[in-house]
Amino acid sequence: MATAAALRVERTPALRRLGIAWIAMALALAVHVTDEALTGFLEVYNPTVLALRARLGFWPMPTFSFGEWLAGLSIGIVTMLLFSPLVFRGARWIRPIFYLLAIAAGVFNAVGHTLGTLFGQTVSSVRFARPAPGFYSSPLLLVVAIYALVQLRRTRATV
Repeated sequence: MATAAALRVERTPALRRLGIAWIAMALALAVHVTDEALTGFLEVYNPTVLALRARLGFWPMPTFSFGEWLAGLSIGIVTMLLFSPLVFRGARWIRPIFYLLAIAAGVFNAVGHTLGTLFGQTVSSVRFARPAPGFYSSPLLLVVAIYALVQLRRTRATV
């Protein structure tokens, strides 16, 4: 039977920074979702998905009503915050999830909103006034995602 001392993980400054990066990612995503909600993101996203389905015959992304989109993202962000103690403790299984979030929800998402702003469209049939919905929070999301990736790399040997 394992003792409490044996189960205790040594908390290092590196793991503390990783936990802070996780919380920062959750908060940056909350700011980004708010930005998207206030600037009409679904008015661009849903027509883009439908246009890609029509053009390609299949597209793996769903369309959303505002309520289900906001509820799903809100649940995801709250779940991230609830898992924060595990990140501070260095749980190995959460690292691939964190990498995926930092790259897909952070870097790719921020770059996508920036490119949409530059081009004023997602696909040729879906144009919008610039800046793209969600653009204002994209720099924050990108910076936090890069910070998260740096902290993940720095802590890879400690967990």
